[in-house]
Amino acid sequence: MARDRLAGIENYYDVVVIGSGLGGLTAANVLAKQGRKVLLLEHHSQLGGLATWFRRKGGHIFDVSLHGFPVGMIKSCRKYWTAEIADAIVPLKGIRFVNPQFDVATTFDRTDFTRLLVEKFGVPAARVEEFFATLRAMNYYDHNPETTGEFFNRFFPGRTDIARLLMEPIAYANGSSTEDPAITYGIVFSNFMSKGVYTFRGGTDVLVGKMAAELKCNGVDIRNHVMVERVLSENVDGRRRVCGVVANGREIRCGAVLSNANVLNTIFRLAGAANFDPAFVREAQAVRVNSSSCQVYFGIRKGESLPHIGDLIFTSAAPEFSTTELVAPHTTSRTFSLYYPDTRPGSDRYTIVASLNACYADWAKLTQAEYEEEKRRLVEEALVALERFLPDVRSKIDWTEAATPRTIERYTQHWEGTSFGTKFEGLKVSMELPNQIAGLHHAGSVGIIMSGWLGTINYGVIVANNLDKYLHARGEAAAAG
Repeated sequence: MARDRLAGIENYYDVVVIGSGLGGLTAANVLAKQGRKVLLLEHHSQLGGLATWFRRKGGHIFDVSLHGFPVGMIKSCRKYWTAEIADAIVPLKGIRFVNPQFDVATTFDRTDFTRLLVEKFGVPAARVEEFFATLRAMNYYDHNPETTGEFFNRFFPGRTDIARLLMEPIAYANGSSTEDPAITYGIVFSNFMSKGVYTFRGGTDVLVGKMAAELKCNGVDIRNHVMVERVLSENVDGRRRVCGVVANGREIRCGAVLSNANVLNTIFRLAGAANFDPAFVREAQAVRVNSSSCQVYFGIRKGESLPHIGDLIFTSAAPEFSTTELVAPHTTSRTFSLYYPDTRPGSDRYTIVASLNACYADWAKLTQAEYEEEKRRLVEEALVALERFLPDVRSKIDWTEAATPRTIERYTQHWEGTSFGTKFEGLKVSMELPNQIAGLHHAGSVGIIMSGWLGTINYGVIVANNLDKYLHARGEAAAAG
C-alpha cells in the first residue's frame, strides 16, 4: 500500500507554499518566524529545486549545475536563515576565461576587473569608473529601453572582447542575453562586482539540510512527494480569493498560497486562466520563458587527485561571444565547476561539472534514441574540452552523466524545462498576482534580476512580507466583521 504523504496534516494552514526552491524555502522560513502556520509541499524527494544535489555509486556527490553568488548572500542568509549557514559562505578565488579572444584569470571583483580592463584590454581608467558608476545607478523603476548590447557599445564601442568578458558569466548565471534590457544585466553584474563570486562550503546537500532543520525548528510542516494539482479560489464580496489547494488528490484549506512554481505554471496550470482578468491573461501569455541548460557530471575515482586549475573556468572555441552560439545544440561554450576536497571539508573526493546553456525546444523534439545519443555526445565533447586543462583526466574518471532541459523539466516541473525562469516582463506579472486573486503570491525565478540564489532568496523575503501583511489585514477585516 502506498504511503500517505499527507498523513497527519492540519485542517487549515495560514499559508501553503508550493515548491521548495530557495525562494519557497526562504519565504516559508520568514512566514513561520512571523508566527504563521506554514505547510510546504514539494513533489520531488528532495528540497531545493535547482539548488540541489544527487548521489551516485562510487561515493560521488554532485551539486547540480553551477553554484556561485554575490557576497550579499552572506547577509541574506544571516538575516533570514542562520549564522551557521552564513559563516559557511566563502569566496571563489580561481576564476578563468579561456577563449580565442583572451585567456585571463581573475578574482571577479571590481578591483580586479578594473585592473583587467585597464591593463589587459587598454580601457582608460576614467571610462571604467564611469561604467561601474552607471551600473550602480541602475534602477528597476527607471524603464530604460536600452539593451545590454547597446549599453556595452556605448561604453566600449566595437570591443567584442570586452563584451564577452562582461557578459559571459552573467549569461551562465541567469540566462540573460545582449538583447535583454540593460537593467537585467546591470543589477546582477553590480552585485557580483561588489566582492566577487562566493559559494557554500560543505556542498548543497549540507546547505539544504541545514535549511530543512531550521524550517522544522520554526514549525514548518514539510511534505515531500506531494504534487499540487490546483490552487482553489472562491468569490468573496465580488472578489476572487484563495481558499486552498488540491494536492495528491486531497483538498487542503488555507488562507493564502505562495507559489514557488514557475509563474506560468502558477497561472495556467495551478490557478486556472479563467480565474484571472482577460487582460492579465493576455499579459501573462506574452511572458517569454528564459533559456535552460545542460550539465555533464564527472566523478573522479576515489584515491585519485587533481591539480588546482581554478574553481570556475569559462571556456569556448567560438571566435566571439554570441547569444545564439551559447544556447546552440553544438555550442563549444561551457563552464567547468571544479569541486576540490576543501569544498566539502572532511572529504578527499573531487568532482567536475560542465554547464552549458541550452534551448528546451532543441531537446524536446528528439526521439528517445536520439536523446540518448545526444547525451553521449554532450559527455564526450565536454570531456575533450576538459582534457585541454587536465590532459590525463579521462583515466581518473569512473562516473559520467548528462542532464538536459528535459531532466530539469522532469525534476522541477519548470515550464519548458527552464533553468532561469522568465524574461524581464515576467517580474511584473509575478508581482501583480495578488491583485488578481487575493492571497495568491509568487516567488521564483522571474525577470532575470530575481534569478540565481541571492535574487530568489531576496524575492522570497519580499513576497513573504507582502503575504504576511495580507493575512494581517484579512484577520483584522474578519475581526471587524
